[in-house]
This record gives sequence, C-alpha cells and structure tokens, in this order.
Amino acid sequence: MAASESQPPDTPSSQQGTSKTLLQRLRANDSEAWRIMVQLYTPLVRYWATRGGVRGVDVEDVTQDVLQAAAAHLHKFRRDRPGDSFRGWLCGITRNMVLQYFRHSGRNPRGRGGTDALVQLRQLEDTTPAEENEDPVEELDGLRRRALELVRSQFEERTWQAFWMTVIEGRSPTDIAAEMGVSATAIRMAKSRVLRRLKETFGDLIQ
Repeated sequence: MAASESQPPDTPSSQQGTSKTLLQRLRANDSEAWRIMVQLYTPLVRYWATRGGVRGVDVEDVTQDVLQAAAAHLHKFRRDRPGDSFRGWLCGITRNMVLQYFRHSGRNPRGRGGTDALVQLRQLEDTTPAEENEDPVEELDGLRRRALELVRSQFEERTWQAFWMTVIEGRSPTDIAAEMGVSATAIRMAKSRVLRRLKETFGDLIQ
C-alpha cells in the first residue's frame, strides 16, 4: 500500500486492457465484458421484473430476454440527455420485456400487497426515464458492491482494507493509519487507487 510496497498487487491481474471501460468493451463484443455485465446486472433485472409483477420461474425467463435484448440493441444506447444512464436504459428494456411477457402470455400482472394488477401495468407503461433510475438504495448498493468484488483481486489485502474502511465504513484516514501503522497519506492513496480503478473499469455503468 505504501510507496515501498511491491507494485504487482495493484496492477491488473490479467491482460484485459483497463484503458477501455466496460461499456467500450461491450460495444467491441468482448465476451469477458459481457460476462461481467451479466454478473453485475442480473440481480437488478430480476428485481425490476419482480416489481413489474412477474413471478416464479418466469422471472428468470424475462431476465434472460432482457439481457439478450441488451446485447442485440447496445448500439442504440446513447447518453444524449442529462440523466441518461446505462442503468436507466436497461430498466427501460426490462419494462418493455415485462409488458411483452404479459401481452403474449395473456396473463395479468400479480400486484404486490393487493395492488390492482391493471393499475400496476399502467404504472409500468407510464414510467419515465427519470423514474427508471429511482431504485431502492439497497439495490444500488448491491450493484456497486458487485462491482467492487470484481476488482478486489487486483489489489493487495492491505490496500483493499484501507479503501474499505475509509469508503464503506466511513472511518477517518488518520484513525486507520494509526491502526495499520502507516501514514494517513498512504491510506488516502489506497482509497484513490481503488476508486480510480473502478472508474477506469466500469465508467458510467454503475451510476
């Protein structure tokens, strides 16, 4: 973690080309990038499908349809307007797939907690791009934690601990430095390295 520590633990563990963001790699049809995207977003797509009224094994079917549609139409994703995001775009695809599922199956969405099914379906149809980004904090935290786990192996344990205690646990760099026997500057540098790697790797895909 400090300047005297060896360099390899804080370099990429494989030749993935971290100069390209995940979105750039997805557009280049990088199979490893697609594996990462699926790992990142599958739980969130399942949540959106369930929120839309899909139940049981059908949730997995709709989730697969969403991911396949995203792969087929990624070239259409744009960030032309303020607030445009990959998450909002993928949520929009999920909304369309949920509506398509109910229309093709001839079923009605099952409302949660007694919610009228037709009202719930209309709410899905009326969802605006801004509203698509309003996911519960725990769902967004889950997305970001999955991203963190995907880069964790690229750092030595002490660097990761310093980052985790400052960013996730919200502890003071001075307190952590005293506990770990390093300078507060080293703690801040560790935090910066991990955050920079996250930005280089995922770009705007986890916003």
